[in-house]
Amino acid sequence: MRFDKYTVFKDLNFKLKKGSMTALLGPNGTGKTTLINILMNMLTPSAGTFKFADAVRLGYVPQFRNIDAEYPLSIEAFIGLNAPVIKNSATKQAIKKQLEETNLYQIRNTRMGEASGGQKQRAYLAQALLDNPNVIILDEATASLDPMAKDELMKLIKHLNGKHKITVLFVTHDVSLARKYMQNYLYLNHGQIEQGEMSQFKEAYE
Repeated sequence: MRFDKYTVFKDLNFKLKKGSMTALLGPNGTGKTTLINILMNMLTPSAGTFKFADAVRLGYVPQFRNIDAEYPLSIEAFIGLNAPVIKNSATKQAIKKQLEETNLYQIRNTRMGEASGGQKQRAYLAQALLDNPNVIILDEATASLDPMAKDELMKLIKHLNGKHKITVLFVTHDVSLARKYMQNYLYLNHGQIEQGEMSQFKEAYE
């Protein structure tokens, strides 16, 4: 990928296995966000190609974005923003399912503005799950969360991976969290990428 005369990265070559959990690691400014934007078809690479398997349905969970305390929608209504405006019984059932899947059903009537950071981030995850993805990109989704909320979110991601075989690509700077929950890593630095098992990630990279 090039921007004018600046090459962000070149000769990247990697595969994500179905049902795998992979951390995308690397220093700031190495092109992790650029790579994610390419995978989501928001950017076209300057050269080369990539391809998802035909059956891939992509979900995306962004970095934590705080919501104003006065934000009026309930957690349930917020998740429903990713569904048709006219909600039939099947849609309502799908929303209920994701509320239960993300452990938000008991607090579904809580206003998003009053929810904790972890609850808000799980609501973003539930929104993404409404599209029934089998690949989820977590784009620094645990940044700005407290340690307990990080663990809650990642335990949930691990559960979804185990139960539904959802492939996970987790962009993060938190190597210890990646070690705890991810199986594999992609390390992006100096315009190149390295792939391996998370247990073998070298301390020198951190």
